[in-house]
Amino acid sequence: MDILEKLTILTDAAKYDVACTSSGVDRKGAPGSIGNAAACGICHSFSADGRCIALLKVLMSNACVYDCSYCVNRKSNDVPRATFEPHELAELMIQFYRRNYIEGLFLSSAVVRNPDYTCEQMIEVLSLIRNTYRFRGYIHVKAIPGADDKLLTALGLLADRMSVNLELPSHESLKLLAPDKSRESILVPMKKIKTGIHENRTDLAKYRNTPKFVPAGQSTQMIVGATPETDYQIINLSAALYKKYELKRVFYSAYMPVMTGRNLPSLDTKPQLLREHRLYQADWLLRFYQFDATELLDEKNPNFNPLIDPKCNWALNHYDFFPVEVNTAPYETLLRVPGLGVTGAKKIIRARRMGSLDFPDLKKMGVVLKRAQYFITCRGKTALGLPSNPEAVLRGLLSQQGAALAQPPMEQVSLFDNTDSTKEDLIKCLTGQI
Repeated sequence: MDILEKLTILTDAAKYDVACTSSGVDRKGAPGSIGNAAACGICHSFSADGRCIALLKVLMSNACVYDCSYCVNRKSNDVPRATFEPHELAELMIQFYRRNYIEGLFLSSAVVRNPDYTCEQMIEVLSLIRNTYRFRGYIHVKAIPGADDKLLTALGLLADRMSVNLELPSHESLKLLAPDKSRESILVPMKKIKTGIHENRTDLAKYRNTPKFVPAGQSTQMIVGATPETDYQIINLSAALYKKYELKRVFYSAYMPVMTGRNLPSLDTKPQLLREHRLYQADWLLRFYQFDATELLDEKNPNFNPLIDPKCNWALNHYDFFPVEVNTAPYETLLRVPGLGVTGAKKIIRARRMGSLDFPDLKKMGVVLKRAQYFITCRGKTALGLPSNPEAVLRGLLSQQGAALAQPPMEQVSLFDNTDSTKEDLIKCLTGQI
């Protein structure tokens, strides 16, 4: 099998790994080396100068010894198998970089033979890229649960970001669909990476030339919809992971039914793309808007409202918190207003130092009032003609976005081909502000 055939198989096999994230690392090129890493954007994100930066997203191998029911690469599935030799993948990646196809690498792998052997092969690839080809660009690598601690350390010294996929949200679900894996085998590497990052920071403070260990931090991924966990369970798990393991990101991947199985949803089940979207919105609230997971959902209301985003849902359920006076409310309170993002709240804080604000002032500043107008006052006054009870506000929000009272069918579509999308919608899709 030639390299092109391997590449075709292994890039297609990698499409279920989620890696749409900024790099978190700034590293300039150096004389005699190639490549650089930018904190502001890697893998279908946008850099400060507007460039879309891409990664080569590929598996080392898809010849897996595990038999996870949900995985297309499970050993019992009849798919073409391929495995890169370390020198093949390293040279291929560098050739792609030199042709300006990519800016970095996202490397994962099925478990070949055993976790230690797989990790050793990945270390050899990254060692060739870093030391032989002297590549200084961004590399994101998936840690292999069950691999020896020393191997994980060696891998972390060569990569910018590492991730250990949690895969499924509960121990019971792992036992049901991935019997070869355990919760402990996933959480132990997470703890090891967190500890290594802390120790590395201490060493860097003492010794200037200490090699950096996973400078862009770690992340994880959960599959949504393959098992019966609620949004409440998932978002609480995410909050715990952020707090305990200091993750940079938790990624959510709607389950794509690509095969049959006794414990799997049927093949005609549509991917829960809207649910995935709501989880990402809620995750943004946890990380940037100072919300707690227990505020967003509870056991009586365990799932997000599909018709409105989680921030609007929280606001309508806590309508006694509103309206908020924009001229006096603290920054933390402004962040709770639907439609006001981090940027908008900071603009208001800066502008009101010069004088009191009204609704026309907010519009001139570029603050979008489409949703926020229902929840704020300016100089003690509300916007004219707007409803003042939660039910009427909900109807107003739904009418604005053209939503029906029943859940519309969801499709995965292009961000930029939809002629009904406004400039504001496109900006919010890219920045994540809600």
